[in-house]
Amino acid sequence: MSHTESLWYDTLPDDLRVDSVPLDGSIRCDAVIVGAGLTGLWTAYYLLEREPDLDLVVIDRAGVGTGASGRNGGWCSTLLPMSLDRMARDHGRAAARRMQIAMHDTLDEIERVVTSYGIDAGFQRGGSLTAARSAPQERRIAHELSRYREFGFGEEHYRLLNIAEATERCAMTRIRSALHTPHCAAVHPARLTHGVARLARDRGARILAPVRASRIEPGRVTTDRGIITAEFIIRATEGYTSNLEGEHRSMIPLYSMMVATEPLDASVWETIGLRDRETFDDGRHMIIYGQRTADDRLAFGGRGAPYHFGSRIDDRFDTDDRVRQAITATLIDLFPALADTRFTHHWGGPLAAPRDWACSVDFDRRTGLARAGGYVGDGVATTNLAGRSLAAMIASGSREGDDDLLRLPWVGHRSRRWEPEPVRWLGINAGRRAADLADRIEERTGRESRFFGGVLDGLLGR
Repeated sequence: MSHTESLWYDTLPDDLRVDSVPLDGSIRCDAVIVGAGLTGLWTAYYLLEREPDLDLVVIDRAGVGTGASGRNGGWCSTLLPMSLDRMARDHGRAAARRMQIAMHDTLDEIERVVTSYGIDAGFQRGGSLTAARSAPQERRIAHELSRYREFGFGEEHYRLLNIAEATERCAMTRIRSALHTPHCAAVHPARLTHGVARLARDRGARILAPVRASRIEPGRVTTDRGIITAEFIIRATEGYTSNLEGEHRSMIPLYSMMVATEPLDASVWETIGLRDRETFDDGRHMIIYGQRTADDRLAFGGRGAPYHFGSRIDDRFDTDDRVRQAITATLIDLFPALADTRFTHHWGGPLAAPRDWACSVDFDRRTGLARAGGYVGDGVATTNLAGRSLAAMIASGSREGDDDLLRLPWVGHRSRRWEPEPVRWLGINAGRRAADLADRIEERTGRESRFFGGVLDGLLGR
């Protein structure tokens, strides 16, 4: 029987944990951040760097990193949920390219912070590869590479590996080629999140939990422990945004789930590869993701869990035997050497999806309200860019580079609201089913599933 606590929290040493303190009654402060995940904690860190005398409070329903920040796949990547083409249509080609370059720079910034402060997060910049294991997948990754080339990113950023090169890095079954980028690091997400929390706390942030926010409005946050009044209020609730009054259609909670193996012998790793701890996925429609951990396990996850009617979030949804079995079978199909391996952990939880699959940051100085999120699972690095951007917006005075941050196309973007029920329940679960059917058809026929792939593209607004 596998643990239902995430691998990351099960392997987080007590001396690295940052504890929170309770809120007992109403308080006043200069700024309050709702959500003690990476978005909120990076924002606190950079805001206090600029405004060290700011009385800043971070609140969370459960504690530091108990949402997606502490239980994700550990990809510190430069991926964005919205495509370059999508950003170019909405904001122009130059803006789309600037956004991608900003993500490359963000990975450098995270590495700088982790190294400078000695955050023991298992950070290893081994890059990432997307394998093609069928002809349709080959066409999809070739198209993806062509889009990067069209926007001016050369071989040093994104490169197509032939079968020999791909197999040398990651010996998946049926691998035909792979798209490789150096712009990704594998991390232990709970260690990273608590490391950033420690930096924010050491700069003066007060981290309060458990505090469940129910309403955010100009100047005040209503919680189950009292009212918090502040000049600036930053919403960093990501997958739990639908729990806030008036926000149940802003972003929906999609569940993603993972499994992890016991530590693997060197002989198994010799068969699999991943010597540089490359993160990996393949070109299927139903998203999968994996990494070799610093303690030589395989941590692997995927989508496929149902969306729950009314954007319901419940701890009982964090595990699902059917999804666990499917994820485990998929991983063994990729790497048959794992057939007799013991799987020690199974966990999951919600991530946030805006209606147009576009993450964003925003600040209204008139009301004092700020927000960031909508990463659709690509948030480990993007949260750092969000934190720097929000700090630049909120803090008095400006610094070199602020204009570049505030000219990025995600600043001020507003996604339209999701449809009311039962339309969104039908549509989201139809998309999940379309992805599964498209993959099954392509696996069986070796040809692209234009119909179900087209249904999925339409639902995602591609």
